[in-house]
Amino acid sequence: MVAPPTVADTMKFLGTGRADVAFTTVMDIIFAKEQGAPVISIGRYGTGNNWGIFTPEGQSVTLAQLKGKRIGIYNDAWTKAQLSLMLKSAGMTLDDIQMVAAADDTVPLLLQKRVDATTGITNAEGTEIAVAGKQTPEFMPATRHGVPDTPIFMFAGNQRWLEKNPQLAKAFMRATARSLRYAIEHPDEATAAFAAKYSKSYDENFVKRQWRDTMQVLGAPGDDQLKQNDKAWRDVLDAATSLGIVKSVLPVEEYYTNAYLAQGQ
Repeated sequence: MVAPPTVADTMKFLGTGRADVAFTTVMDIIFAKEQGAPVISIGRYGTGNNWGIFTPEGQSVTLAQLKGKRIGIYNDAWTKAQLSLMLKSAGMTLDDIQMVAAADDTVPLLLQKRVDATTGITNAEGTEIAVAGKQTPEFMPATRHGVPDTPIFMFAGNQRWLEKNPQLAKAFMRATARSLRYAIEHPDEATAAFAAKYSKSYDENFVKRQWRDTMQVLGAPGDDQLKQNDKAWRDVLDAATSLGIVKSVLPVEEYYTNAYLAQGQ
């Protein structure tokens, strides 16, 4: 396993062949394909989009009430795209809010009251607010405000490596599916193993809560858990092009394949 210095380097490693497979995001794949990189998604991680806007416990708001407010964000295109779509549903734009960018974690901004709300996903920022902030945050799902309900995270492969090693790629995805099933069916064992390996970086209570929150978005274990479909990809591609994030898109089958999963295509 190769840990890149930044999340932006993951696709660089994959596209140049330094890595054969990678854990990445849907937009990283779209950007890489736009630049002609030989990468393709080979499995989804999660069945939908669990991104949205968090506010402190007991302080639920509407989109209209966010006008002029400080919103914690990550300075990436997909965060701004999803936020733009949400605001558009309320007749607003990014100019109607004050964006406060965090280098690697938006949660401290919220807990320190440096922002009024923050963006993130339920099993990362949502978990951190619950554990570090000792509260149940209010959550406004993006999918209820114009954002497509499509998976955020993906397993991707270098296409040249995949073509040369199809059986190895299938074995890797079989092992991935089995590991997910086992971790879901044995959550205590799974989180204990993770906590033991990364105890210097993660709090055990956080790990347990995060895995519980993650299981809710992974879908039921089985052959279809990692399977992708045309609609999800078309929805996210349409959203990206409508906001000008990408200038043009390829046929949907250029972005993903189910060929390396148990049931194939």
